[in-house]
Amino acid sequence: MASVLIVDDEANIRELVSVYMTAAGYEVFTAQDGNAALVAFRDHLPDLVVLDIMIPGLDGAEVCAAIRAESSTPIIMLTARESELDKVALLERGADDYVTKPFSPAELVARVRAVLRRTAEPVYGGSANEVREAAIQVGELLLDPATREVSVGDSAVDLTAREFNLLAAMASEPGVVFSRESLLDRAWGFNEYVEARGVDVHIRHIREKLGDGVAAPRFIETVRGVGYRVRRDNS
Repeated sequence: MASVLIVDDEANIRELVSVYMTAAGYEVFTAQDGNAALVAFRDHLPDLVVLDIMIPGLDGAEVCAAIRAESSTPIIMLTARESELDKVALLERGADDYVTKPFSPAELVARVRAVLRRTAEPVYGGSANEVREAAIQVGELLLDPATREVSVGDSAVDLTAREFNLLAAMASEPGVVFSRESLLDRAWGFNEYVEARGVDVHIRHIREKLGDGVAAPRFIETVRGVGYRVRRDNS
């Protein structure tokens, strides 16, 4: 049974979401502020966190960043902020998805299912079984879908679930240019404008972790006006 940590300072929202998540078959933990959220996260190690942005103590963005610093556990943010800039900022902090308040609890359950499915079974490059069987190697870059481990030469690279899916989608076809929308479709199976712009955020994070330079990249190249590709030769 997968588990979900729900963090919101409004008791009625915690209770309502808990009822829906429990009915959907998830084990549920709750917290009402940022400090309690980190304690609950470390005590229970949930499979996913639903995190309100506006909570007492450490706010949701700070909690998200703290969790992301120690774990790749998927995080769905709850936000009342409407602007694209605010939503991209959440992705900058490491969120995997967001739901804008007011929201339908049934929609939130569907988002939880989708995020857990995407992080457990990436949809790039053929069937899930085929992906698990074959490692992906492009020069010094090696990805193992079975263990979801990444390395450059002898150095391990720690990617979040979403970053792994994104890099693997490109590395499965080195030299091929992917648009943002194509990467969303191949790596996560959905397409949304704000999320498409958020691909840039994830690409930047991946580059930083790979030690990749923007001016002269070894691994991920930007094709201006089109998208991104993994270089065939990165030696």
